[in-house]
Amino acid sequence: MYCDSKILIGKSGEENVYIYPRMANRHGMIAGATGTGKTVTLKVLAESFSDCGVPVFLADVKGDLAGMCRPGTENENVKSRVETMGLSEAGFQLHSYPVNFWDVYGEKGMPLRTTISEMGPLLLSRILGLNDTQSDILTVIFKIADDENLLLIDTKDLRSMLQYVGENAKELSLTYGNISKQSLGAIVRSVIALEAEGAEYFFGEPALNINDWLCTDCNGKGVIQILDCQKLINNPTMYATFLLWMISELFETLPEAGDREKPKMVFFFDEAHLLFDSAPRVLLEKIEQVVKLIRSKGVGIYFITQNPKDIPDGVLGQLGNKIQHALHAYTPAEQKGAKAAAQSFRENPEFDTYDTLTSLGIGEALISVLDEGGVPTIVKKCSILPPQSQMGALDDDLRKNEILNNLLYSRYSEMMDRDSAYEFLQRKAIADEESARKAAEEEALRKQQEKEEAEAEKLRLKEEAAAERQRQREETEAAKAAERQRLKEEAAARKEEEKKRKKVQSAAKSVASSAAGTIGREIGNTVGKSVGGSFGKKLGGNVGASLGRGLLSTLFKL
Repeated sequence: MYCDSKILIGKSGEENVYIYPRMANRHGMIAGATGTGKTVTLKVLAESFSDCGVPVFLADVKGDLAGMCRPGTENENVKSRVETMGLSEAGFQLHSYPVNFWDVYGEKGMPLRTTISEMGPLLLSRILGLNDTQSDILTVIFKIADDENLLLIDTKDLRSMLQYVGENAKELSLTYGNISKQSLGAIVRSVIALEAEGAEYFFGEPALNINDWLCTDCNGKGVIQILDCQKLINNPTMYATFLLWMISELFETLPEAGDREKPKMVFFFDEAHLLFDSAPRVLLEKIEQVVKLIRSKGVGIYFITQNPKDIPDGVLGQLGNKIQHALHAYTPAEQKGAKAAAQSFRENPEFDTYDTLTSLGIGEALISVLDEGGVPTIVKKCSILPPQSQMGALDDDLRKNEILNNLLYSRYSEMMDRDSAYEFLQRKAIADEESARKAAEEEALRKQQEKEEAEAEKLRLKEEAAAERQRQREETEAAKAAERQRLKEEAAARKEEEKKRKKVQSAAKSVASSAAGTIGREIGNTVGKSVGGSFGKKLGGNVGASLGRGLLSTLFKL
């Protein structure tokens, strides 16, 4: 509870034990075995910070913090503790606190989302369980998305980006280095497995605006943000990475604040060991860096775990306010851990720290906080105050009513799916497909045109060849016809010549025959007359004429 401008967390005998608000951003720890009262201590601190106007974040792993929106019940245990510790005089009273309920899966609170880009490759690699090589490839994926102005909002954006890089790995490798398709395949499988665990609810928009958590109600009380983690804790890696993302987001978002009279906000991380289990060295270094530096942003972080050894030394050394509930020391390992925890406190000469630590009862704790000068106080055995709000879970109907009546519900209830890498790459794929289709059609058209032109050319050449053959045939026929005509004309000329020759020859023959007959007759007459007188003359003339004509005919034949 908040009184005298200090946070009262318990009493050591008659002495009040406080945390000074201006030292609350030096971080703290609540540790102790199961069932020793860590949850009650957590509630008391959260209520006290709210009372002094500091917003609070709680990771509700078991579902027993939701009752803070209802006043506590005055049972015998609470009444006895209030009387024993004299809290009535300090103003203790049972009342409710302003609460916002959140749930990554949107079942028991308003949906709590972030984007793939805001998560970043380092934290995302841890969620996906990637090895060093695959983590480097994922970093390259984010770099390519940044260079090409592609928004990575949800897992389908990431899968689309992985597919795009895989399809263009050869070209991209020249700029970004070798991009193994085997590594891409492993990342895709991890993303699909994460989606099966509900990542589609966690990654999306509207993403959480941290400034919506830095608020108080109308009475000046810090609003308590309760994240229901009952389902989320089933995926310890995602739970731890989500919590780490929140403090990283605060670290990157908030401006420097220096030393303030009270923190801007206080975070309580239950099951804190999950932040560090199996975390790679680079991630542990980031956690340690954020824890060291976020104090200057006015943020306090309180880790709740079973044993201080669950927290790395580099982080544990930054925790100035320590509340240690009982630790078991039954085995040598437990005894060693309890001794280490006892030795981390400034010794109180009034009791043995180790013996007291192992014998604390429920609701008792060893406490050491930073005084006003920032120096750890000596350890004190204290009884923790009872919470002022309701202990335990909240009825589902009451929770639902609280959620629906919250002013932030309308802002975060409906998921948006704005234009991002998935939509851009889908359009690009469609455009590329359309371009490829058009190119194929143009190529087919070009080939068809070439084929038609080739066929036309072939037909033209064929027609030309046929025409040439026809011309040659016509020329040959014409030549033959001319030759026939010439031969015919020559034959006709020869025939005419022969006819003329024969006519001349006949005429000549006739003339010659007549002349030969006349000459033969004259010769025969002369000879016949000499021989036979007139009879001989007539006979000789006839014979002579016949001989003359026969001789001339023979000569013409020759």
